[in-house]
Amino acid sequence: MTGTVIKNTGSSYLVLADDGRELNCKIKGNFRLKGIRTTNPVAVGDRVTVSGDGDSTKYISSIEPRRNYIIRRASNLSKQAHILAANLDQVCLVVTLFHPTTSTTFIDRFLATAEAYRVPAVLVINKIDLIKDDEEAMEYLDAVTYLYESIGYPVVKISAKTGEGIENLRRLLEGKTTLFSGNSGVGKSTLINDLIPGLDLATAEISTTHDTGMHTTTFSEMFKIPGMNDKSYIIDTPGVKGFGTLEFDRHEVGHFFPEIFKLSSGCRYGDCTHTHEPGCAVREALDEHRIAESRYSSYISILDDSEEDKYRKGY
Repeated sequence: MTGTVIKNTGSSYLVLADDGRELNCKIKGNFRLKGIRTTNPVAVGDRVTVSGDGDSTKYISSIEPRRNYIIRRASNLSKQAHILAANLDQVCLVVTLFHPTTSTTFIDRFLATAEAYRVPAVLVINKIDLIKDDEEAMEYLDAVTYLYESIGYPVVKISAKTGEGIENLRRLLEGKTTLFSGNSGVGKSTLINDLIPGLDLATAEISTTHDTGMHTTTFSEMFKIPGMNDKSYIIDTPGVKGFGTLEFDRHEVGHFFPEIFKLSSGCRYGDCTHTHEPGCAVREALDEHRIAESRYSSYISILDDSEEDKYRKGY
């Protein structure tokens, strides 16, 4: 029988079979996908074939080809990958500009990965209620919104606490399977609880010492969104502190930054890395403030990831 993986607990998988049953499944010890080293060979969102009769243990025996997926480096010291979810219509990256602060480097790394794996991305800026009376903070919010909208990313400003902007977000979720991701502490679980009343995902307070979040989601899981059509799902994932990119070719990194890719057609050399080459249209645009310094810095940081020994050093 076939179905969709809706929960990954690390040691077992919950599969929603096409006939509506939920099946607890395991995988064989030697089950691995060819061509990719991952900590989780099966991901939430995967379409799978399940074997096993009656009350016997059910096993995932095969995975259908993935339409797309989102993947990150498992850790700074690893060349293994972790697949956050597969077969997505879009990803919502939930961020906060204050309490805690999501760095633009993290945002850009995530968006570049979404571009690389062909997953449309939406930027969701949460906790805007905390900065309503801070003129400087509101100016920063407007600047970040303008930056990413000008590149082509939809930006939704919300407050999961007050409900402001939630309906705007709901409209983007109709009929789609959407991965929610972000740093710990950005209010992702509170937001999903707003979108799916009665779900009661665990939430936690922000650390007052470090102004950072604590993990509340332990495993990835898919939930149907009530009040929408049958193809409307949210995939919740554990919060992440950093986002390591995986095996990008140095000459292709610019393809995953839409504004850099657009400008690169004007570079003198077709394989320009936009770092030192003469006649570089991207660095000319940077000097003329036609692309953001923060975006260029993020681009350079991903180039640095490709250094052969970067992930062999202890941090």
